[in-house]
Formats: sequence, C-alpha cells, structure tokens
Amino acid sequence: MTRRKDQLSLGAFLYPTGHHIAAWRHPQAQADAGSNFAHYAALARIVEAAKFDLIFMADGVGTRGRDTEALSRTAVRYVAQFEPLTLLSALAALTERVGFVATASTTYNEPYHIARKFASLDHISGGRAGWNLVTSASEDEAQNFNRDHHVAHAERYERAEEFADVVRGLWDTWEQDAFLRDKESGIFYDPDKQHLLNHRGKHFKVRGPLNVSRAPQGHPVVVQAGSSEPGRDLAARTAEVIFTAHQTIEDARAFYSDVKGRLARFGRSVDDLKIMPGIFPVIGKTESEAREKFEQIQELIHPAVGLSLLSGMAGDVDLSAYPLDGPIPDVTETNGSKSRQKLLLELARRENLTIRQLYLRVAGARGHWQIVGTPEQIVDQMEEWFITGAADGFNVMPPHLPVGLTDFVEHIVPELRRRGLFRTEYAGRTLRSHLGLREPQHPSRTAVAAE
Repeated sequence: MTRRKDQLSLGAFLYPTGHHIAAWRHPQAQADAGSNFAHYAALARIVEAAKFDLIFMADGVGTRGRDTEALSRTAVRYVAQFEPLTLLSALAALTERVGFVATASTTYNEPYHIARKFASLDHISGGRAGWNLVTSASEDEAQNFNRDHHVAHAERYERAEEFADVVRGLWDTWEQDAFLRDKESGIFYDPDKQHLLNHRGKHFKVRGPLNVSRAPQGHPVVVQAGSSEPGRDLAARTAEVIFTAHQTIEDARAFYSDVKGRLARFGRSVDDLKIMPGIFPVIGKTESEAREKFEQIQELIHPAVGLSLLSGMAGDVDLSAYPLDGPIPDVTETNGSKSRQKLLLELARRENLTIRQLYLRVAGARGHWQIVGTPEQIVDQMEEWFITGAADGFNVMPPHLPVGLTDFVEHIVPELRRRGLFRTEYAGRTLRSHLGLREPQHPSRTAVAAE
C-alpha cells in the first residue's frame, strides 16, 4: 500500500524515567521522575519547542505485578507516579501548542467522570486534549475496585463500546453557542441548545447534562491502543488515533491496511484515523556507539525484574518454575492483553528465543518497534514505514529521560525535516489541527444540514 509522501505526526510517550525497564538506574536518568513536576515541565517545553503533535501519558489504576522483590527494583510499572490528568492540566498552563493525551480505562471508570475530565482539560489547554480509550488488562487493577477477579475480555470490550458512545453523547450536551451569559437579559444559557442524553443501555444509565460546556475542539481527540480483533473494531468505529505495537514493517502494513479498511463500514474515511506505532530509538553517531549505549542500559536489568515483566506481558503467567535459558512454555490464552501476549509468543517462536533472551528483547520497548542505529539509519526506516503504508506517524518512546528525548530532538527531528517529513512550525493551535483531523459537528447541526 503506497501513499503520497507528506508529513508524519510525532508523539512523545513520556514514561517517568524512560521506557526501558532499567531506565531509572541509568546514570543520566532522573530517578525520582514520577513525582518530580519540574522534570515533566522541562520535558514538555522540549517537546513543544520541537513541534511534536502531542505528549502521551499511559496510566494504570494499580501497580502491575505482585512480586514485591521485582517491584521494589523497578520504576515503570505504575509505581510512584502522577495521575496523568492532574499532571497534564498543570503542563497545559506552561505550554501553548503541544497536545496532551492521557490514558483512562473504560473498565474501572464511569463515562460521566471521563467526559467531564477530558472536556475540562480541553478547555484548560485551549483545545489540545485527547483521551486514550483503553480497557484495563491487569488483574491488579480489578482488586482495587471491589473485585476479586478481572472482568472478562469480551465483556470489557462490550462495556467499552457503550462507554465510548455515552462519553461522545455527553460531549454533545451543549451546542457551541449555547452559553449566552447575557447580563442584561439575565439569560446564562439558551435552553434550546442543551440536549439531554437520557442513555439507558446494558452497562450504563446516564441522563446528563454534562456540566461542562462544549469542548473547544468539539470533542477531545479519541485515541485507542487495542490491537486484538475486538480492539480493531472498536478503533475503527470510535478512534481518531491508534497507538499500536509492531515488530516488523510487514506486520505494521497488514494492521494499517486492515484497520483502515474497516472504516468505511462505520461511514468514515481513511483520513479520519491516524495510526502511530510506538518506536523505541537508541541513537548514536555511529552504529557501534548506538549498540554500546544499548548494551549499557541492558546490563542494568535485574533478572527478577526481567522475568516479572515478561510474566506480566504474557498474561500473568508464572514463568519462575522454568529455566531462564530454556524455551518459552506453552501458555493458555490470557484474560489480559491478548494482542500483546500473541505478539510476544510469536516473536519467541519466530526467533527461537529463550526466556532470558525474550525478556532482554522486550525490556526496552515492551513489544514495540526497537531500533538501534545512527540518525540516518533510523530515519531511513521511519520514512519507509511512513511512505509505504505502515504508519501515519510514531509515538516516540525514549529509553531513558531526559537524554533519550533530547537525543531524538537533536538528531532525528533535524533529519526528518531535511527530508521534508516533519513540520518546522505549528500551523494551528489545537491537537486536531496538528493531526489534520476534522472537528466533529454537533448532531443538531448535522440534522439541519440534512434537511
């Protein structure tokens, strides 16, 4: 699938100390990053100065894993870090253009809360908010919300479908010009421009109205991260950006073609959805320097941490009984992230990896595209993914922070610009304008236009 060569989108995926499982131990890393606001403020300014489309924040409402020994040695499994909407609201006050995307699960939240919070962030930021719609994949989250066991995968996606509809309906409570605030007449808002949702479905009963006025973007941008079969359908119907994980360009092209091909069933065009795979870049002036930098951080992985990470990604499978230098055992299908479990098992079988080799492979990018090389080598591959229909852009996952981000900004961004692949200035002020996405029209206006 060949496409015209235009400009790609870039997100900065800011995990507190960086994406590598041992990032916090790196000599250049900010070890207390998760609760250090000055750290995030500095990163946000770097990202905006480089003209990235957005900053992306992952989240989980529980630490990932119950192995205290392993958790005590890691900083990337939702241990000691800010709640993202609180953090992004503060960062919005320090920036003017860069977009902000935060993860919020449909499994352990209610639609009214999510609609209200993201509409508020869109107002605070002047139209730069995005919601990363996910279903929770961790049993550890379930036990923080009055449950002994996690909600079944199929039910999670069924709930997510209805959840997304309710949130969008709440965002359409008010027409754009509903609030007159006319002191002379005493009319604060026009009641004819308020639309109650009155939703009654299998999972939710939500009357409305939302008590936040219509968002500056109409709706905050909806991002989605699932790659399973239900996740692809949910994304094709509801998402405007997909953050996905692929190891090879062939897999990325197949996913891109498949999901874009589903859009027409939901009355959408291919330009209504941007696909941005994760990329974990290790950058050196020479290839040998890049390899040396990568090996330096790999040496910081404690075996207990590597094994715990792999066990969690494989669907909370206990691998401790198996030899580290033996093959990955056959495992049953998970009730967690099915797409990530499938990706890991296929990688292990394809390359005949041992348990130790597999956790070393995924300790940085955790299943996303990992590339180690010079700026030219990295941009060559990014360009190929972009122009041949594997990606509309990339979510950049720095190995450790802040240096992994500044390396990308100082070495990769100039090369992308030299090839005409990335902007030199922002053309607009909203996240939708950066991504080239349409602003959703209020249903009342759509109905009038159809008459």
